[in-house]
Amino acid sequence: MLYYLFKYLHATFQWPGTGLFKYISFRAAMATLSSFTIIFLLGQRFIDTLIKKKITESNRSLGFEAKQKIDTPTMGGILIILATVVPTLLFSKWHNIYIILVLTTTIWMGLVGFLDDYIKVFKKQKNGLNGWIKLSGQVILGLIVSTTLYVHKNVVIRALPITPDQTVTIPSDQVIPPTYNDTKSTETTIPFLKGNALDYAKITACLLGNTNYTWIIYMLVVVFIIAAVSNGSNLTDGLDGLAASTSVIVGTTLAVLAYLSGHIIFAQYLNIMYIPNLGELTIFCCAFVGSCMGFLWYNGYPAQIFMGDTGSLTIGAVIAVVAICIRKELMIPMLCGIFLMENLSVILQTSYFKFTKKRYGVGKRIFKMAPFHHHYQKLGWHESKIVTRFFIISLLLAIATLVTLKVR
Repeated sequence: MLYYLFKYLHATFQWPGTGLFKYISFRAAMATLSSFTIIFLLGQRFIDTLIKKKITESNRSLGFEAKQKIDTPTMGGILIILATVVPTLLFSKWHNIYIILVLTTTIWMGLVGFLDDYIKVFKKQKNGLNGWIKLSGQVILGLIVSTTLYVHKNVVIRALPITPDQTVTIPSDQVIPPTYNDTKSTETTIPFLKGNALDYAKITACLLGNTNYTWIIYMLVVVFIIAAVSNGSNLTDGLDGLAASTSVIVGTTLAVLAYLSGHIIFAQYLNIMYIPNLGELTIFCCAFVGSCMGFLWYNGYPAQIFMGDTGSLTIGAVIAVVAICIRKELMIPMLCGIFLMENLSVILQTSYFKFTKKRYGVGKRIFKMAPFHHHYQKLGWHESKIVTRFFIISLLLAIATLVTLKVR
């Protein structure tokens, strides 16, 4: 909204300062500040309203001495969604296909999570939404995202000529000469490998002998990634500030990757895939980071509010879709290592318990409790200590992810 307004004012009246809105870096910074401010100003009133309406977490005994989450307001993900969507609409280009996709993701998964929380809070069903219905929501989103990225004419990559003596001097906001050809492609990035492009079409050709069914492979990959990361984020949201703090790190890293991949000069300098029109995604990522930081203000130990599935499912889906859009989805296991660890701990714990019970008659456990963060609570670690150390691990993983841009 403001982008189009100030673009008009700058073109018509040449007012001082209005030209700043043509820069993605400025609009991204404003989106971060705006999203944080929205939650900071509305947070306490929102918390008071939730308490008044008795929209609170029910008592759950986890089997160890810890602060029980009794009567703490939940469904705080509504704040995260609001503080992400509003600045994005204010400072980004609405017609950009990547912006449309991530806003659709935010609202869609927000609705799925809201329905889950609604059933838990108002219907008093602690399991919430049926697991298959929740998975169906993730699958539908995956199909929408994959189909759009596969067929939309503006989702392309641009091959940049790389020679030792060549310097790119074409600003990103000017028309690129015809020598730069935009092509539809299902290529993605493989970290740590030189010539690190992997094309799903080649995978399909190897498996099936032709590329006619590339769209099926691509859709399956996208659906799996969205479901896995979304569920991983949901499992991570078990301690005060854990999901929000790790999401700040992951979101910041994605913002950097989106900006570099959408900037023709940086993309050529780093010899990474250049994706036209992708730069606008930086604004959404920064709004997302600002909203997570604002929420962490109230969600840090001891938490005044929980995000609920409204927030945790949305956060995971947003991270997955952004990574897919910037063609860095194969970096998710590294970048979202905390989410992966939480997911695997539950899978391993459940599988091993069922296996041992079937074979020996008594189920055995690998961890004292799953998800993984509860294992450390069982060992007697304080909640804030676990969150701090997981945050440090997430930061190190983010640095390692950025290092892959040059280390191949």
